[in-house]
Amino acid sequence: MKPTPDMPCRIGTRGSPLALAQAHETRDRLAAAWDLPEAAFEIVVIRTTGDRVQDRALREIGGKGLFTREIEAALLAGEIDLAVHSMKDMPTLQPEGLVIDTYLPREDVRDAFVTLDGGAIADLPEGATVGSSSLRRRAQLAHRRPDLNLVEFRGNVQTRMGKLRDGVADATFLAMAGLNRLGMAEVPRVPMDTGEMLPAVAQGAIGVERRTDDRGMAEMLAAIHDHATGLRLTCERAFLATLDGSCETPIAGLSDLVGGTLAFRGEILRPDGSDVLASAGEAPVEDGAALGRDLARDLLDRAPMGFFDWRG
Repeated sequence: MKPTPDMPCRIGTRGSPLALAQAHETRDRLAAAWDLPEAAFEIVVIRTTGDRVQDRALREIGGKGLFTREIEAALLAGEIDLAVHSMKDMPTLQPEGLVIDTYLPREDVRDAFVTLDGGAIADLPEGATVGSSSLRRRAQLAHRRPDLNLVEFRGNVQTRMGKLRDGVADATFLAMAGLNRLGMAEVPRVPMDTGEMLPAVAQGAIGVERRTDDRGMAEMLAAIHDHATGLRLTCERAFLATLDGSCETPIAGLSDLVGGTLAFRGEILRPDGSDVLASAGEAPVEDGAALGRDLARDLLDRAPMGFFDWRG
């Protein structure tokens, strides 16, 4: 049964400006696909642990899942009908009874290097401070510029820009996808070529989660699913799952779809950036998951004992 203004489809999301933009995009795509009014949908904001705790590093309060647990609990309890997520925040396993099988068209996958004057990494003087909450980004930057001072730096786009203006750091990283979805063309940024800085697995992708047994929602969501994004994320998330990736693990990976072939590049880093191991390969699209798993196993086989040990 289609939702109506009297019985709207309840879409659960975090309350940040970016999360709301993603929920609105999901709503608008569903409304267009099914010729429904905006009033047939209700955006339900749910505050997560990751939103509440802003003064500690993510690894100290539980890693991946911090931005999803409360939303998934509400979905299982029937308090919402769908949940919209940034897929780079998602654990590779969903709670029993939930499934993500709908992805919106992927945005720009690149990282953005952000300073107040729009300078590049090469422009930073020795000892400059760069803030990021991403262990991957910090490890990648430490590998490239070990002379820099890297610090924990959490918050949404607006908060991070405020910290730059306050002199907490000289630079930070944001996702190009988030800046684009928020229409923040005014933020000075240098997009990082993926050959220089490989992004997080699933960066730029929005996933929509539903209850496994909700066939009505499954039918609705099928109309907005982007097949190409789904193929790419199947490969990338298989890579991440095999590595058992978390917010304590510097992992990067990106797949590209060319005709009927998936090309994948992945890397793992020591947390201090002192070493990087990379792998790449291609496979037919139907073998994307196997490609991701195989390349992850190759990296695990090559990684020396203690490769992922946290050193601060």
